[in-house]
Amino acid sequence: MTASFDAAIHRFAPPLPVAIALSGGADSTALLIACVRKWPGQVHAVHVNHGLQAAAATFEAHCVALCERLVVPLVVERVDAHAQAGQSPEDAARIARYGALDSFVAGQAVGGRSLSVALAQHADDQVETLLLALGRGAGLAGLSAMPSHWLRHGVNFFRPLLAVPGQEIRHWLTEQREPFVEDPSNSDETFLRNRIRARLMPALRDVFPHYAQTLTRSTAHAAQAQSLLTEIAATDWRSVCDESGNSPQIKLLQTLSPARLANVLRHWLAQYCQSQASSAQLKELMEQIAACTTRGHQLNIKVGHGFVQRNKGSLAWYNSAV
Repeated sequence: MTASFDAAIHRFAPPLPVAIALSGGADSTALLIACVRKWPGQVHAVHVNHGLQAAAATFEAHCVALCERLVVPLVVERVDAHAQAGQSPEDAARIARYGALDSFVAGQAVGGRSLSVALAQHADDQVETLLLALGRGAGLAGLSAMPSHWLRHGVNFFRPLLAVPGQEIRHWLTEQREPFVEDPSNSDETFLRNRIRARLMPALRDVFPHYAQTLTRSTAHAAQAQSLLTEIAATDWRSVCDESGNSPQIKLLQTLSPARLANVLRHWLAQYCQSQASSAQLKELMEQIAACTTRGHQLNIKVGHGFVQRNKGSLAWYNSAV
């Protein structure tokens, strides 16, 4: 059965033209073929060659041959995705991939219109992302996992297959007699995501046969709740910031409940400081704000990659890397 795949493609309605991030694996191959059939002449493809494994050339060759057969314009972006100090291999690859997609979109405006971009992560990928977030004790933002639609530098990005199990996508390709490339790194259990896929997902399937649908629904509920918290934070921010609109005033922060205080502090750090606090750092910051009742009380707390300090009656954040 391929009902959820067919339904996902039917619902998918991005601003056209649309570019498919084509890895050559089953998921992006299926997404490209389905979109070409739905919007002939309106689909492009971009393949990011990370250069991290011997199979990279095989993936690129598959993408070139597929796009030639479908008469789809293809751009190949070659990147250096090796991890830098302090980076995980997964983070390094993701940063390089999105950098390549940004570069591709910037150079591919069609008739004055930017391309939308579609990525092929599916329901099993979403569940894996949720389990990773649970494993690190994430809050609602992390439990929301991957969004189905977001804007990046003014460009629409979509994940139309997040409700479709990976097995169904492969079944669809089998029905269509369409080949794809297997990524050999998917079996490498040195990567945490692969260990989750190999060990936890089969157990989940045994206990909860419909886990992909139910857990992806949970991520949608978390995303909705996070959206509400973001709205509340924006409202609270306007009530506590100083005349410059950049710094929160300590006395006004002290009037908020602990939950709203934590929420608006996270909002301030993310939106205005491009940083985030650990649970321990946020707890200490909130305690210091509550204790800050005299002019002589000073603040100098490590938060993220910087420091929060007192600047007269307001909080200020300083980047320790500058």
